[in-house]
Amino acid sequence: MGRLVGVDLARALAVFGMYVVHLGPSITDATGIGAWVRHLTEGRSSALFATLAGFSLMLIAGRLEPKTGVAGRQAKARIAIRAVILLVLGTVMITFYGDVVILASYGLFFLLAMPLLRLSAKTLAIIAAGIAVAGPLLAFGLKFLITEPAKAAIKAYDPLAQLGGAGLLDLLLTGFYPAIPWMAFIIAGMALGRLDVSSGAVRRRLAVFGPALAVFAYGTSWLLAQLIDGVREAAEMQSARGPGPGGSGMGKGPKDLGAVGDMMPPNSPGSAWSLLTSGPHSGMPFDIIGCVGVAITVIVLAMMAIDRLPLLQRLAAPIIAVGTMSLTAYVGHFVLIPQMSGASGASGIGVSAGAEAQSSWMPVLMFIFGAMVFAWIWSRFFRKGPLEYLLNIATKPAKYIR
Repeated sequence: MGRLVGVDLARALAVFGMYVVHLGPSITDATGIGAWVRHLTEGRSSALFATLAGFSLMLIAGRLEPKTGVAGRQAKARIAIRAVILLVLGTVMITFYGDVVILASYGLFFLLAMPLLRLSAKTLAIIAAGIAVAGPLLAFGLKFLITEPAKAAIKAYDPLAQLGGAGLLDLLLTGFYPAIPWMAFIIAGMALGRLDVSSGAVRRRLAVFGPALAVFAYGTSWLLAQLIDGVREAAEMQSARGPGPGGSGMGKGPKDLGAVGDMMPPNSPGSAWSLLTSGPHSGMPFDIIGCVGVAITVIVLAMMAIDRLPLLQRLAAPIIAVGTMSLTAYVGHFVLIPQMSGASGASGIGVSAGAEAQSSWMPVLMFIFGAMVFAWIWSRFFRKGPLEYLLNIATKPAKYIR
């Protein structure tokens, strides 16, 4: 089974979307087409990235049919090694760049997904749907039950929190990417990966299902906001809170690098009406369902475009190259942002953000162009990106599993 180039294209789009969120003007500062792009990428880029991560798990575990026996155990070992590495790498990056780094969450997501690797696409889809609805409700209730003293006590015994990174409570419940609702993206991606997405019939059904899911979620939430004052007020409150918890950024020193745009981790329960909203990173059912719909749409359209337009694959080679080394592109932009003197997005990532920098798209364009040039040149000589190569080496011991 050949490489799914369309999936690489979708990965690149997810990375570029996160560049927009991390480096671009805020939603309130963006205008025209820029405002539309900014709104589309907010929250949905990271959700697409997570859905693609779930898809990638099936590339390791066996796509149409799960690997069994020795091959199955080796696949699980490779996933477990990747999970631990991402958890460690993400924790280290969080200490420098703030809680917005998603890699530690990926590590936990992968570990939580391991018992599900052999399930069918239908079963995985049902589980994803259940988590999309029940996960936010559970998270909402837990935030009421877990008091601040309880949080402090948990973090006092949490080794990850002691290292200065996101603690287990953050990864599960209170961070930007809480596993309780966000596992819906991973499992939805796993379900997608277990389908025969090379089949035209499957793609056509998904091309209808994805947009329908998004329209249902966002449309229903919007309609409820028009009909119910409590829902409208909850949605307005989400928008007003701005970057970080409480609307004020995420920390001091290096962690200000993670104070991203208008992203707001759902670390406080708020009104029960908020369960019917669909704001970016709200982690509410309609937000999760809508983001899954958008992710399915992007992935399927990317695959269809690549397969039906051979010229596009050649023209988009630099973009596709970024998708083949998305981990390198993602980590690289965090590493390079502080080195850009005078370049900063609305998020506060970077150096000396002024009024002009707040409304400039130049940092985004520079990073996208730089990523494409680097990835395209690197791919001329190597099959894997730098970090992908190291990750592949680290998983080699899995072949000794019997």
